[in-house]
Amino acid sequence: MTSALSDPTLERNFKGHRDVVTSVDFSRNMKQIVTGSMDSCVMIWNLKPQMRAYRFDGHREAVNSVQFSPSGHLVASASRDKTVRLWVPSMKADSTEFRAHTATVRCVNFSGDGQSLVTASNDKTIKVWTVHRQKFLFSLNQHINWVRCAKFSPDDRLIVSCSDDRTIKLWDKNSRECIHSFFEHAGFANYVDFHPSGTCIAAASTDHSVKVWDIRSHKMLQHYPVHTGMVNTLSFHPAGNFLITASSDSTMKILDLVEGKLLYTLHGHQGPVTCVAFSRTGEYFSSGGSDEQTSEASDHMNRKDSQTTAHTRSFSCNGSHSRAAHASSHREPTVSPSPTQQSPSKRLQQPPHQDQEAQSHPPERGVPSGLTNTLEHIMGQLDILTQTVSIIEQRLTLTEDKLKKCLENQIEIGRHLQRKEED
Repeated sequence: MTSALSDPTLERNFKGHRDVVTSVDFSRNMKQIVTGSMDSCVMIWNLKPQMRAYRFDGHREAVNSVQFSPSGHLVASASRDKTVRLWVPSMKADSTEFRAHTATVRCVNFSGDGQSLVTASNDKTIKVWTVHRQKFLFSLNQHINWVRCAKFSPDDRLIVSCSDDRTIKLWDKNSRECIHSFFEHAGFANYVDFHPSGTCIAAASTDHSVKVWDIRSHKMLQHYPVHTGMVNTLSFHPAGNFLITASSDSTMKILDLVEGKLLYTLHGHQGPVTCVAFSRTGEYFSSGGSDEQTSEASDHMNRKDSQTTAHTRSFSCNGSHSRAAHASSHREPTVSPSPTQQSPSKRLQQPPHQDQEAQSHPPERGVPSGLTNTLEHIMGQLDILTQTVSIIEQRLTLTEDKLKKCLENQIEIGRHLQRKEED
């Protein structure tokens, strides 16, 4: 997939999970695909048809996220059982368990050098770990609701996260400070990731749209309201010119970021599409979901019918095969970008000194800039207020614990004196 995109064709189905497929990733050498599922299993699929798949059982509850390390020698998984595991992708299925989160772990991501992991959790924290020493390093704590996703930037200097508190936060990894917050007004982001250039981020939102933001000017570059259900995840093509999205409306969309338009709509799943990922070369992408009618909320996708299998679908983007017997795609008509669907062909790859052009870009249509600034200020103040309340609650809890200990000590002293008197 270079300057022109050939029609995607279905290459192969992988069947083996017993519940919704929640996450998918390709190994760098293109020999394996890893998937995670609500059936609590991690599966490694060998792309050579004659080689069997590996099933890794270790998590006690649903697996929410999986990823190959950059070298391909490790696989990380995050689970509802509050743990993160590092696996060796071989028949032995050796794994190491990481524990520090106090609630469901929703996302796991390797740094570009493979030395660190970042995780996002329902405990409202983002945690960074060292892979070599297999130890927890530090937490990022400013979100005030569940954290859905956290990703390293391509140069590993930044971390981006998204939360049910309707914010997308940009963090400096070294200073551990939040350097900017983007605000979602109509919903919250399920998933967020960096553009391969590192200058932009894209967010998949519950308001059925995808937004692309410039992290230098902090302005929205593009807005794609292309789905009819919430957008669960997205993946950038390695070249940076295309973006694929997966939605609960049972479709995937390929967006042309250069032209700022919808390029393809893909119908390959009977139900919500919960994960999608391009291969490292960009020649293939793979998707997973539940191939039955289910609720839009992924947390309620537990399936009762053991005879129905979830699928991972692998597609070729080079047009060299024609095997789309179980999936269909259609090319969208060419349309000019609207004010909320701007072409970032220059902005996504522009050098820093051209930021003035991006800064002059107007905000979303229909929302005055003054009102936007006021709303962002109010959200920031509410954020501070909520954090203050949270700190007060923590202090009250500590005080209550101390009072409880004092009372227990007094009761124990009283009993001790009583026993002395009786003697």
